Amino acid sequence: MKPAPCSQKRTGRSGEKMPLPESENVVFLNGELRPESQAGISIRDRGYLFGDAVFDATRTFGGRPFKLREHIQRLYNSLRYLRIDPGMDAEEMEQWSLAVVKHNHPLLPPNQDLWVSQRISRGIEPTLPGEEMRPTVLIETHAIPFARRASLYQTGLRIVTPSVPRVPPRFVSPRAKTHNYLNLILGELEAQGTDPAAWAVLLDEAGNLTEGRGANIFLIKDGVLATPRGQMVLEGITRSIVIELAEGLGLPVAERDLDLFDAYTADEAFLTSTSLCICPISSVNGSKVNGGQVPGPLTRRLMAAFSDLAGMDYVGQYLAHLPG
Repeated sequence: MKPAPCSQKRTGRSGEKMPLPESENVVFLNGELRPESQAGISIRDRGYLFGDAVFDATRTFGGRPFKLREHIQRLYNSLRYLRIDPGMDAEEMEQWSLAVVKHNHPLLPPNQDLWVSQRISRGIEPTLPGEEMRPTVLIETHAIPFARRASLYQTGLRIVTPSVPRVPPRFVSPRAKTHNYLNLILGELEAQGTDPAAWAVLLDEAGNLTEGRGANIFLIKDGVLATPRGQMVLEGITRSIVIELAEGLGLPVAERDLDLFDAYTADEAFLTSTSLCICPISSVNGSKVNGGQVPGPLTRRLMAAFSDLAGMDYVGQYLAHLPG
């Protein structure tokens, strides 16, 4: 089934047709578009009760979702890992996502863009014999916090590695993007207790770098770009793009174990994420990278290549939100 255009009407309680609001964000929830203010999730939903849900998210550039199909493909891999059937195929999920963006992006102020998220839980926990559990399917958008993050492209990210280790892949695979982020959040809370502006990157049990909340780390040493192995982290869509861009620029790329020695002696370092794209790192646990000067020359080349691919100077978009 293909979604109706954003002018689709929804059925009210009395059965009459009601138009979608022109001045309010909409979401897709369980088969229909509805105003965000009128969307609700049951208190017995397993995503709320147990974190029994998966999600994925991309961002827009000028209102155009970036690599939406790749994000949805990863979403369906996560669904298969958790054995959740969303009740629709990937193409329909993509079309509903586009419909939500089409309605919501024009409501943003100038020079703003959106996160676009698909969230699917296993459904409402049955309380009666014979009750059928059906998945909860939500597609929603919200504005990227450009103003809050803009200065990071001037100062660089300060990375702290907390004592909280990343959950080992033999327990729960990090390659599935689930709603259970407590491990990463606990690490983030510890890091921010040391430095309120810090970004956490967790270590594994062997002391190797893994990832942060929604972010992959890259180090550059002697002209070689290195990042933790895919089996140990969520393989970010931006991470994959950066590897392809580096290879296109003739930069050797290695996926391997990286420890704090590698981080402290790196010539350059950066994080990748859906919203940040590529953001330089200025220090790791207080040890300056590239003398604290950001971005380094190779990072700058990769940032420019990413902007070309996205069709927008994403750094300029962030910096335009600096005060004054």
